[in-house]
Amino acid sequence: MIIAIASGKGGVGKTWFAITLAHATARAGRRVLLFDADLGLANVDIQLGLMPEHDLGSVIAGRATLADAKLHHAEGGFDIVAGRSGSGALSALDSSVLEHALNALREVARGYDLVFLDLGAGLDRAVRRMSAWADTLLVVVTEEPTSLTDAYAVLKLHSGDAPNGDARIVVNQASSRQAGERTFVTLQRACQTFLGHAPVLAGIVRRDDHVRDAIRRQTLLLSRHPNTPAAADVIAVAAGLSGA
Repeated sequence: MIIAIASGKGGVGKTWFAITLAHATARAGRRVLLFDADLGLANVDIQLGLMPEHDLGSVIAGRATLADAKLHHAEGGFDIVAGRSGSGALSALDSSVLEHALNALREVARGYDLVFLDLGAGLDRAVRRMSAWADTLLVVVTEEPTSLTDAYAVLKLHSGDAPNGDARIVVNQASSRQAGERTFVTLQRACQTFLGHAPVLAGIVRRDDHVRDAIRRQTLLLSRHPNTPAAADVIAVAAGLSGA
């Protein structure tokens, strides 16, 4: 199963969520690959303090295969293909090059139970293509009005690109579970009214100062602070996906 994780805008904790979700899923005994699908502002490796020999940029340039670029994160128990910061965006790629990369990823995905694509922020052609190409799209949103607006834009485009696609919502940095539910309902109603269908809720992740500490120390939340609200919430999202 290939799951794309998008947000429409930066600053909503999407990459942290993707990393923690990959870790939670791997801890549940699944074979997991986390693919940093961004050539412009990639930071999975930075958040984890890794220095990969090869990355997505090397693969796109033909200097390495996806198999070469895979790096095993021993503590997390999952594999990673890192992106590359500051080397241009996937949107600049020729369509045939992007399709070749997706075909290669589909082959690599056969060796895993779950592959998570941490998509770049924005709504460019490549992000839209990967969102529609994945089996499931998780859209990360916060309570901020601009985040809601951008998340709706992602869902609107996905509805056109993949009319029968499986899109779900993750409310991140919620001030409370009730506030997260209100955020979801607001987005759900907008989709139902203007798109004619509504996404389902994949989960609510509460705001938690331990997240900031884990990111600052370039470590995994579930290892450093396993018994915290955000940790429990991400584990619940992972359990829901595993049962899908």
